Order: sequence, then C-alpha cells, then structure tokens
Amino acid sequence: MSSDFSMLDLFRTEVETQASRLSEHLLALEANPGDPATLESLMRAAHSIKGAGRMVAVEACVQVAHVMEDIFVGAQQGNIRLDAGLVDVLLKSVDMLNRIAVEADQPDWANTHADDLAALIESLNTAAHAAAAADATAKPVKSSPVKAAREADPAMLDLFRIEVESQTRLLAEGLLELELNPTSAERLEAMMRAAHSLKGAARMVDIQPGVRIAHVMEDGLVAAQRGNLVLGAPHIDLLLRGVDMLTRIGASSDITAWTTQHATDIDNLEAALATLPSGAPPTVMASLPVADEPAQEPATTTDRRVAKQPHDSAIRVSAESLNRLMGLAGEVQVEARWLRPYADALVHFKHRHTELISLLDKLRDALEMSPIDEYARNLLGDAQHKAAVCRQLMGERLNDLDEFDRRSHNLASRLNREVIASRMRPFADGVHGFQRMVRDMARALNKKVQLDIRGLTTQVDRDILEKIEAPLNHLIRNAIDHGIETQQERAAAGKPEMATIRLDAIHSAGMLSIVVEDDGRGMDTTQLRQKIVKKKLVSQDMAAELSESELMDFLFLPGFSTREQVTEISGRGVGLDVVHSVVQEMHGIVHAAAQPGKGMRFHLQLPLTLSVMRSLLVEIAGEPYAFPLAQIHRTLKLPRHAIEVMEGRQYFTLGNQHIGLVAANQVLSLEGEPPEGDEVCIVVLGERLSRYGLVVDRFLGERSLVVQKLDTRLGKVKDISAAAILESGDPCLIIDVDDLLRSVDILSAGGRLDKIRRENDTQKKKVSKRILVVDDSITVREVERNMLVNRGYYVEVAVDGMDGWNAVRTGEYDLVISDVDMPRMNGFEFVSLIKKDPQLKTLPVMIVSYKDRDEDRQRGLEVGADYYLTKGSFHDETLLDAVADLIGQA
Repeated sequence: MSSDFSMLDLFRTEVETQASRLSEHLLALEANPGDPATLESLMRAAHSIKGAGRMVAVEACVQVAHVMEDIFVGAQQGNIRLDAGLVDVLLKSVDMLNRIAVEADQPDWANTHADDLAALIESLNTAAHAAAAADATAKPVKSSPVKAAREADPAMLDLFRIEVESQTRLLAEGLLELELNPTSAERLEAMMRAAHSLKGAARMVDIQPGVRIAHVMEDGLVAAQRGNLVLGAPHIDLLLRGVDMLTRIGASSDITAWTTQHATDIDNLEAALATLPSGAPPTVMASLPVADEPAQEPATTTDRRVAKQPHDSAIRVSAESLNRLMGLAGEVQVEARWLRPYADALVHFKHRHTELISLLDKLRDALEMSPIDEYARNLLGDAQHKAAVCRQLMGERLNDLDEFDRRSHNLASRLNREVIASRMRPFADGVHGFQRMVRDMARALNKKVQLDIRGLTTQVDRDILEKIEAPLNHLIRNAIDHGIETQQERAAAGKPEMATIRLDAIHSAGMLSIVVEDDGRGMDTTQLRQKIVKKKLVSQDMAAELSESELMDFLFLPGFSTREQVTEISGRGVGLDVVHSVVQEMHGIVHAAAQPGKGMRFHLQLPLTLSVMRSLLVEIAGEPYAFPLAQIHRTLKLPRHAIEVMEGRQYFTLGNQHIGLVAANQVLSLEGEPPEGDEVCIVVLGERLSRYGLVVDRFLGERSLVVQKLDTRLGKVKDISAAAILESGDPCLIIDVDDLLRSVDILSAGGRLDKIRRENDTQKKKVSKRILVVDDSITVREVERNMLVNRGYYVEVAVDGMDGWNAVRTGEYDLVISDVDMPRMNGFEFVSLIKKDPQLKTLPVMIVSYKDRDEDRQRGLEVGADYYLTKGSFHDETLLDAVADLIGQA
C-alpha cells in the first residue's frame, strides 16, 4: 500500500468527502427507497472512491468500493432492493473505507486485516443476494434476541446507554483502585453492584451480549468478595476488557449489527471471563481494535451525564448559541453601566435646580423692600412653590433611578456569571481516561506508575477542557516513557518502587494553573546543552552561559527532542512543541523545570475561559487596546534616563537581561508619539530568548473582557486577534501578541526602529555636537564611542555602511566616522553617497581604517573623505585631535 505521500493526502481527502456523501445518502434512502437521484449519487461516490484507490494502489479500498458500486448499479436497475439490513452493511463498508484511508500508509495493513476485509465483502455479497428481487411481500426474517433489542423503544435504549456510560466509568475507576488494594470489601461490593446493574439494564432492553458479559463479570467479582479469588493484574486486565466491550455495545448506534459483527470476540471474552471464579490464570486475549469503536458525540455524552444527575435536568444547547448568549450578556452589562453616568448628569441638573430656587428666594427678599402689586407677588410665590415641588419630585426619581441602577447592575453581573458558569465543566470530565492510560502504558513498559490527580472539581471552560486533553496526554506519556526509571534504576537510586505522576489543577490569580510533575530521573542539563549545540541552535560558548530556565525553553522548539529514536509510546519524534503550540493558541504560557535525579515539572497557566479574557488595558495613540494578561511577562514604568543605546538600538536592563524597546504606535502603524513625561510605560512581551519592551501611552488597568470575534470578511487583521466592548460602550481591540512579536522582528531586522525620547536629548542636541560612528566591529565602535563621549560629544553608532546611510538621511550629525571594510556597503561607497547627496555633501567625514597604504588613503580622499586615519593611532589622542580639527570641541 505504499504510495507518494502527497497523493495519499489527496486520496484521504477524496475518501473523506465521498464517504460523507455515502453516509448521508444511505440514511436518506431509508426514508425514500428507490429514489433515482440518490442512487445515482451513491453509485458515483463509490465509483470515485474506487478510482481514487486504484490511483494510489490501495487495493483494499478498490475491492470494497467495487462491490458497493455493483450493489448501487443493481438497485438502479431494479434487481436489488436496498432494505434496512443491506443499508446497515453498506454503512459498515463506509466505515471501513474511512479506516483504510486513515491507515493507508501502513504497508502491512491489508495483510493484517485481511480477515476483516474478506468478512465485510462476504457480508456485502450475502446481503445483496438476500435482497435481490425482493418485494414488499417478502417474508420477514425471524427475530433474534439482539434484533428485538434493536427494535426496542428508542427512549429505553437511550436510558440503557446512559446506564452503561455511568456504570462502566465506575467499573473502570474501581478496577484500577482494586489493583492497588485487591481485597477492599467496599470497592468489591461497589464493583459487583455496578456489574449487576448493567446486567439488569441489558436484560430490560433484551441485549443478550450485554447480559452475558455483565453476568460473568459479576460472578468473578462475587468470587473475589468470597475470598475464592484474589484479583491480580491479569484478572484486572480481563475485567477491563469486559468494561471496554460493554462500553462499545452501549455506544454503538446499531447494536444488532455491531454485536453480530463482533460475535466471535464477544464469545471469546465471555469464555475467558467465565474462568475467573475458578481462580485459574486468565486466558491471554488480544485487545479489540480501537478503530472498531463506534464514534460518540461529545455533546450527547455530556448531556446524558448531566441528565443522570439527581434533581437536575438538561437540554442540548449548541456551543454557538452559548457564544451568542455570552455576547448578549456582555452587552447587557455594558448597557446597565450606562445608567450611572446618566444618573450623575441628573444629580448635576438637580444642583442647578437648587441654585434656581435659591435665586428665586433672593429675588423675593429683594422685592419685599419694593412696592409691587399683589398679582406679581402671587406669581413669584407660585414659581417658588412649583420649583420646590419639582425639587422634591426630582429627588424621589433620582432615588428610584439609583435603586434601579443597583438592581440592573447586579442583575447584569449575575447573568454574566451564570452564562460563564454554563460553559464550565469540572476538570475530572477531561481527564477521566488518564488513569487507565497510565496503567496500560506502564505495564507495557514494565514499570510501576500511579497517577495522582488533584483538583478534579476545578471548573474549566469546556473549550479549554477539550483543547488541553491532548497536551496533558502528551506530557504524561513523556513522563512515563522518558522520565520514569525502570524498577531496577529506582531501587538503585533509593526511590520507591511505585513511581508517581501528579496532575494538579487549581485556580490561581485569576488563571487556570495546571501542573504535571513526576518523581523520575529529571533532565540531564549537560546532555541538553550538548543536544542544543549539536542542533546548531546556539554556539558552544553561549550554551555554557544559559541558565536552567533558558535551557528548558529549548524543549518547546519545533522538532526538538532529546530522544535519538522515534517511539510509538510518547513523542513519536514530535517533541513538546505541540504542547507549546496548543497552550499559546489559548493565550497561555508553559514553563518547564527539572531536578536531575528527582523529577520533571511542567506548569501550564491558562485563562479560566476563552469567552472572557483577563486583560491589561492600555492606551496607544489615544485609543484603548487590550493585552491578554497571560502573555504579559511584566509591566513597568521606566525612567527615561534608564534608556540605553547600543548598535543604534534602544534597550533597558531588566535583571541581567537587555530588552529592546519598541514604540507600540510604530508597530501598529498609528499616528502620534508616546506622551511627554519623566517615565515611559512599558509592557514586556515574548519568550525569554526573544523579548521586547513595548512602549505605550499609559496603563488603564486590568479588565475582564468578553471576547467578540472579528467579522470573517475582514480576514486576518494584522496584530489583532479579537475585539471587546468596554464598560463605557467604547470598542477595544485585543492584541494578537504572537503576531505582534513577528511584526517587531520584521521591523527590527528590516530597518531602523523609531527612537524613544530620552531625558536631556533635546539639551544634548543644543550643547553637544553629534557624531555617527560606522563600523562592523563592535569592539572598535565601543572604543571610538567611549573616547568621544568622554570628551563630551554625543555619539550614535551604525553597524555597517547601509545602516549608516539610513542614519545620516534620517538624523542630524556634525561628523561621520566610518570604517572601510564593511558588509552590504563598504566605507568608500558610503562616503561617496554622502558627498554626492546635495543635502549631505557639506557633512564632514573621517575614514578610520586598518588600511594604511598610500593607494587606500588616496582613494579615500578621492571619494570625498575630509580625513583619513589608521586604527593604529588609537593609543594616543590622534583621533580626538582630528575630530577637534574638523568640527571643534564638543
């Protein structure tokens, strides 16, 4: 079944598309048998799959699709009637085609599954012959016990499935605990009752295979209760296979067809389980293929689990509806907060009204001293009375408005919290299969490992819960395969025979904190340094200076793995970048820490929900922007005098790390500059090896923002991930930090970044003469810069001729000092460009070079240099004297 990889991808896409069409039309055909248009579509879909399989030489696919195509052609010609039985077999064939497509790149797949393929094709032919020339008066087939179950009340079957899901989960967890304490009377009693309940439920809907399996499991557990059997690991293995079989039966959409197809497996498992009460060693059986498991709908499973809870009921709601409800709840909260400024405006109006009454009182007092007629006096009295009534009414209405504001704000907040809570699920829902996975994998590797899960009741957003399952699975498998030592190694190290992996989930500082920790061998930092150097990620000298936390960051790079060989147990050569990518996608961060000989620790920090984002609100160019709090390394206000310059780029020092400074308005292409002041507001972003300080106008504080997706018609907006509505009703854009950092890298690599104004820059421009030093050697640049700065000159540097040319066109300098041999543009070309430019030709230029030949000196002067000096003169004040000769003292 080997073929070109790109062709296999096209083949898989074709099968996926056509198989979906086959399933949809087969189901439609049951409601409208013999529909010509539907039969034509079915025939064409099967023909397309056959042709695609032949193109990539996947003969198994060709054989199945060919038989299906013949059946559809026979149905079109009226020779075959597609009854329910034949449709069932055809749907199984569609499943087989999907399975073949997924595993088409495995060379021995067809040989390994030859019996399954032959059985399926035989079933297709048998069903087709049975349905040939059938008419409506054909004698019905005698019902079997399983057939009766299939024709049972659908509501009863749903209840059975709920019972199976609940009891099999209880059985699986209990059996894993019994392996540690096989004589626990309480646990054995619970397991026996669970098996008994399953047997009764299966009997109620007349599913005999379920009755048989549950019955022999119950007998085995009763034998263990009576002391006739001590459950060892092989017995637990066998009982867990019984749990798997019951789970498959309950999850099957067509129980009759599934149990018929797996009748041999059911019989063999029943026979093996029946030996448990005798205490004899259980028969070793091959596991049932995982691919044969019927697909389950996560939403249905969740709804059934919720429906099972006492004193509660559930309805099925789509995730899209919840998202819309979340958006509306956020809008209600915004609208509710609009009342407060309105009430404040009315209070201000009330004060003005009070001032009006005061003026009327003063007017009355003034008129008392003057003779006025009775009519005017009465008018004034009426005006005062009505003003007083208005003041009283306004006061009462303001009190009502304040009370309404409090109620509406409280109601909006409660609504928002309830909508968020409706998306939450306990952490246990996402990790219930991990205990079984750890047990099976540890046994396969001949290790003893227990998984300690804490925080099972911690509430997690359903979207996050779905996304973190794969990363956590990867970390746990890595821990068992890479981290946990063999039993002999643990004994030699003085460790307990049973290794422990701890999985902990808690809410911390408004974030979801998940820790995966093991007590294995940890990480050999020396080996990690060698691996990093071997992959040419850093030099030998730089690797020696990396701290432990910096070393750990390399584990998350794409394709990086400490294993020399690819295994099917854990990484498969992929590495931990899959964990990093998923966490980063959720606006979270992941850190690793290792203690050689003691274990490894991974710490994931994630938002509590993807619908509400805890953010830092800042102002950039007069507009509000939000940064996801989880992706911010630090915020600070930096004194302008702490801004330093090296290589023409500004930076500041945080701890022992130099962090480059970038103006946020430049990255986002906004007009304006950060405001004046003695300090600048900085948001530090990025990973440890690539970190920047983004200068913003000011900090507006932390906010919990309801995330609103941007209209899909906008496509991907550069540096922006989503939007939100602030409490004031104003829109706010949420920054895409990863995209923003890429934009900063492009700006930094492709051109000069805008400068942040430093303290006394203006004064230095007035009192100090400015010199640009251009040299590709950092040592020479720093020596020249220090010499000139000590004499009072203001100095900037450029790394080569091209960088220098960009600098002189955008800045103002009194002198340029340039080397000759530089990349991209040498010194002679650089000087020539300056002297040919009408606006720069009067700028003095000095060449400083190791080249001291007369022809080199002559060429420098010919291109326009005002002074030519060799670098050997640095030991005295020749350079400083030459500068003073050209432009005078600083």
